[in-house]
Amino acid sequence: MTSITGADRDDARVLWDFHQLNHRVRPVSAAVALGGCDIGVVSAVAELYRARLFPTVVFTGAVTAATSGRFPRGEAVHFREAALALGVPDEAILLEPHATNTGQNITFARRVLEGTGKRVDSVLLVCMPYMQRRAYATCRRQWPEVEVRCASQRVSFDAYAKAQEDEAEFVAMMVGDTQRVMEYPGRGFAIEQDVPERVRDAFERLCGRGYDAWLLRD
Repeated sequence: MTSITGADRDDARVLWDFHQLNHRVRPVSAAVALGGCDIGVVSAVAELYRARLFPTVVFTGAVTAATSGRFPRGEAVHFREAALALGVPDEAILLEPHATNTGQNITFARRVLEGTGKRVDSVLLVCMPYMQRRAYATCRRQWPEVEVRCASQRVSFDAYAKAQEDEAEFVAMMVGDTQRVMEYPGRGFAIEQDVPERVRDAFERLCGRGYDAWLLRD
């Protein structure tokens, strides 16, 4: 794939809108910042922390094949350093450097928070914009006792896509997330969610045009 067409962007925008949950954020017991390829997650964390929406944030994420080139010491480690540079105090940060997938992000962060001995009855998941729906569904399955909301950088699809080093790779990753929203409930990893026909159609068209690098193969 050498170029992105207007039709590709139109279908990608459908997926982007689907993954945006548009939760109204409010104060919570703690935040969990999910690792990934986008350091912009940290900017969102810093903004939300300054708004006094949580007293503590867990940065979670190990060294993974997808991000080892960008974050060679692990996603959580690099995210923590970026957060400190943006003014989030060290005493507000907890580190979980072992998770290699979203389910582990949630379960391992939960253990870290429970280890503090503080009551946690609500969490704010801070993640990449197109990961919100999958993160939410995973948390609802893995940690059903808490109230969960999601937040990300406030950015449009066009601005986010333009900022990517490889726009085609970004679209392929979003296609992969869409598949996981549909497939993971059957594997016990996440709760079931309604996927509108227009989203399924856009997903199928993008798969057919070659945006399939991040699809599940088993």
